[in-house]
Amino acid sequence: MTGDDEGVRLQKVLSQAGVASRRVAERMITDGRVEVDGEIVTELGSRVDPDKSVIRVDGARIMVDDNLVHFALNKPKGMQSTMSDDRGRPCVGDIVEHRVRGNHKLFHVGRLDADTEGLMILTNDGELAHRLMHPSFEVPKTYLATVLGTVPRGMGKKLRAGIELDDGPVAIDDFAVVGAVPGKSMVRITLHEGRKHIVRRLLAEVGFPVQELVRTDIGSIELGDQRPGSIRVLTSKEIGDLYKAVGM
Repeated sequence: MTGDDEGVRLQKVLSQAGVASRRVAERMITDGRVEVDGEIVTELGSRVDPDKSVIRVDGARIMVDDNLVHFALNKPKGMQSTMSDDRGRPCVGDIVEHRVRGNHKLFHVGRLDADTEGLMILTNDGELAHRLMHPSFEVPKTYLATVLGTVPRGMGKKLRAGIELDDGPVAIDDFAVVGAVPGKSMVRITLHEGRKHIVRRLLAEVGFPVQELVRTDIGSIELGDQRPGSIRVLTSKEIGDLYKAVGM
């Protein structure tokens, strides 16, 4: 918080951050839903320094730093999950170069092998990227996998109990069969592991080799109907949810 004549009115900061209209932001403040630097603020005349204050609404951090950027990318199949490739192969950096304006040093969150399509998060907030990738924060990731064969009942229970791989055990958070055609099944699997090729290795170990794989979610961020190769800016709520998930 700042002095009476310093800083910016809190409701204006919330409005400019895209949280809500100024009138709705005022109601959020008086309802006790807004926190500044760890303290609940209920007075409408309160002023803050948007460059220094940590502001949260309903526990989720609100980003007011215009220099920070956060994107969702649908990585196409056949593309490397790197910002550059010394062998000249197509990579995520090629998309960023043509679609993202400004000289941002972006970190990519959630590597995918070249044969896997799906959601990646791009940001220039290095600490956020580090926490999202670190296993200690247990940010879940969800995949849709097309596998060979008919998946039997009880497979989810087996996977949740844990499977021993050559580099240690792995257990999933959730599993469901979501579709089937003769000779193939589509399954949805959620886990917070980050080991290389973990989904492919896990399903192969239980006898169901992956034919197609798409990551659909990272934490609360959803791929939705975003087309392969497209980038979109995350909403203020999505950004706040990411920071909340990793304790920032």
